[in-house]
Amino acid sequence: MKSMKTILGATATLALTAGVAAADPAIIFDLGGKFDKSFNEAGFNGAERWANETGGKYLEIELQSEAQREQALRRFAETGANPVITMGFAMSTPLSEVAPDYPDTTFVTIDGYAPLPNVLNVGFAEHEGSYLVGMMAALASESNTVGFIGGMDIPLIRKFACGYSEGVKAVNADAMVISNMTGTTPAAWNDPVKGSELTKAQIAQGADIVYAAAGGTGVGVLQTAADEGILSIGVDSNQNYLHPGKVLTSMMKRVDVAVYDSMKAGESLEAGFRAMDLAHMGVGYAMDEHNASLVSADMQAAVDAAAAAIIAGDLVVHDYTSDDSCPSLQF
Repeated sequence: MKSMKTILGATATLALTAGVAAADPAIIFDLGGKFDKSFNEAGFNGAERWANETGGKYLEIELQSEAQREQALRRFAETGANPVITMGFAMSTPLSEVAPDYPDTTFVTIDGYAPLPNVLNVGFAEHEGSYLVGMMAALASESNTVGFIGGMDIPLIRKFACGYSEGVKAVNADAMVISNMTGTTPAAWNDPVKGSELTKAQIAQGADIVYAAAGGTGVGVLQTAADEGILSIGVDSNQNYLHPGKVLTSMMKRVDVAVYDSMKAGESLEAGFRAMDLAHMGVGYAMDEHNASLVSADMQAAVDAAAAAIIAGDLVVHDYTSDDSCPSLQF
């Protein structure tokens, strides 16, 4: 491993390993940790790919509390790291406050939003990818009831849920979609026990496939689904391998690509907005040896046809974050 470790302790001091070059990139992992097997881990994989290919080093920190967000941003900028990559929507406010103080540093926010001249905002079309796995869920379901379990109840996660339900309804208008959120605080991203409880509750209501968009909480969802004999759908990273033959597919959100590309660009990275949708291969669904037996050729053809229609503009999936309604699902 070529990453340079960072620690932000209770005294809010950042301990940096000696010998770090001035322009090394840095990445701030959100609550839930870099090994959440989902969103954060996708970012970690992108950083490791860059390090392994280039022999470069990067700074990193796994946040343990909300108070560390601004502290980490400032200390990375002060040490000369460039770019400084942040993971998660909750970095929007601290980034908006910190970035103007360091105009020579380029910051990257993945899932956040800070319209500033030295910030690259990376946004994903999660609704498009979720639509595709929603179609697959409806095609595979035998009970005509499927579930969605989100992490923290925020517009971004409702965007996943809405796209998913729209995809389900496109295949079977009479299908039922059960939706639950894990909580309303950042702790909702790392509560596999609650994820397990919600999964059992949805199974009791007839769900035979459950889609988890809940970070580390989703690990509990996938585990319980496998234990209870139903299928699950992973998110962000390819989670098919976690329970081979029991994860129908995973909605791929290419956070790894966004991190890799940002580190590769280095100090020449340009601020602005980068859209990562189906057309730009920013989202999609995972097929591999672990789920090949679960997805028929006809199922894959139907989903691929929908993907092509979305890319061509012939099919528009509702985006909850641009219009906070969800015609296909009641929250």
